[in-house]
Amino acid sequence: MSNKAKWRINVPVATVWTTPQSARDLDQQAISSPADITGWLSGLSYENSLELCSSNLVQSQVLYGGEVLIDRIEGDWAFVFVPDQPSSKDERGYPGWIPLAQITKEINDAESDSVAVITNKQAGLFSEENDLLQELSYMTILPLISEEQDRIKVGIPGSSAYVQKQDVSIYESVQRRHFGNGASIVKAGEQFIGLPYLWGGMSSYGYDCSGFAYAACRANGYDIPRDASDQAQAGINVDLDQIQPGDLLFFAYEEGKGTIHHVGIYYGDGRLLHSPNTGKTIEVIELQNTIYEKELCAARRYWRETEES
Repeated sequence: MSNKAKWRINVPVATVWTTPQSARDLDQQAISSPADITGWLSGLSYENSLELCSSNLVQSQVLYGGEVLIDRIEGDWAFVFVPDQPSSKDERGYPGWIPLAQITKEINDAESDSVAVITNKQAGLFSEENDLLQELSYMTILPLISEEQDRIKVGIPGSSAYVQKQDVSIYESVQRRHFGNGASIVKAGEQFIGLPYLWGGMSSYGYDCSGFAYAACRANGYDIPRDASDQAQAGINVDLDQIQPGDLLFFAYEEGKGTIHHVGIYYGDGRLLHSPNTGKTIEVIELQNTIYEKELCAARRYWRETEES
């Protein structure tokens, strides 16, 4: 298969599975096209959700319109790399399996590099006749075709469609998005307090710990690695007595001396904004007198103070 061909996700959120056999019967709504992410998640029990992690079923997720590199196809599944999700697992991007039905060859009518970025938690994608096609996640990035009075025409996998103007921000390119500071990263994450944790989650339907940090940084123009262990190796090292709001805090087993297993966003005043684990929701907690205080091992800064556009 030609490496020059670009392939895009055609569902609101495509889950990246560990193997083609990882998806269970109860995951059908997540692996179909169109997909029903809300229906899938509402049908999962605590045990079903925990199994995504404990049985290593899921690796990551990719948002609508996101690019994947197809390495090989086996039956109805494609082994892909996600270039927007840097990973030590592979230099081409995060690896895993996605159903072929959720991938479309790119046809982009946009003549410029300008993009429309979804800035609300969720936003409708509409046809020319204003019929709802999909419900897109926060931080979905689509090529801009044209601006109309109250809606934006965007390129989508295989065609074009519309989003409401109030749901998006427009930038002249993906590389020249707005750069926010640490407080902006906190603000981006704050809006999701109360959202249930999802192992492998990379969307406003549910985030895991590193997916949450990734999204808050990406919303402010900073593209960071996908996993906590990789996030702890990049950015700028910050002494733990010098941390500021928006810095990423990392936590390791064996009271901070073992393997990194968690990341959160420093909220200020000794507090942590994070997506904890299965069965819990995104929250702000006091670090003092918690297991996290004992496990805190490193801090990294991905933001800069100067505001640019």
